[in-house]
Amino acid sequence: MSADTHTVTPSRPGSATSWLGSLAAAALAVAVVTVTAQSIDRFHWWAGFILVPGALIGATGGPLLARGGGRAFAGYLVACVGGLVFAVGALLMLGVMGRGWPFMIILPSLAVAGTYGWHPAHPLARAAHRTVAMLALGGAALGITFLLLRNGRIEFGQTDWWGGFMMLAGVIVFLNAVELTRHRIAYRLQAITLLLGPAVITFLLGLRFLRGDWPY
Repeated sequence: MSADTHTVTPSRPGSATSWLGSLAAAALAVAVVTVTAQSIDRFHWWAGFILVPGALIGATGGPLLARGGGRAFAGYLVACVGGLVFAVGALLMLGVMGRGWPFMIILPSLAVAGTYGWHPAHPLARAAHRTVAMLALGGAALGITFLLLRNGRIEFGQTDWWGGFMMLAGVIVFLNAVELTRHRIAYRLQAITLLLGPAVITFLLGLRFLRGDWPY
């Protein structure tokens, strides 16, 4: 007669360390923002109801990232969401949302670009993912430009400067379409054609805006 056996899996010390490290980082981030806001006499206490949850959400993603594997991507997404919420709370607590709102373009764009660390293996899917990630980097550059403009660091006058970013997007899509020519895969020509058409149109539209000769 065999007795039932129950196997108890011990908790891994590394997991507890990851949680403690993430929570410590979250607490430090909240403390730094709070002390900074108080030191410049711009402390808005009610923003803590956004700041603290954002820090805790971001801390939740840390242990998942540390585990690696399939959970790392979920941890990355959770950390990015928490970071965005935390950033909103920090801007509100410091009272600089009017000048810092471009961070709401920069941070999500960088988060999307960072997903390329988990790119798929198939060349066609990888090219599509790489295109999106590179366009997200362009979006981050656009956000940085808005930030510099909003804070008076640069000035373009009456130039339709955003046309340059349209041209950049066209170049990114075009280069990824050209890269697909290295792979002998099904639907390669169709994918290249679908990428080249919008790339050329976007580039030409951006050029017209940048030159200022758009008729409308």
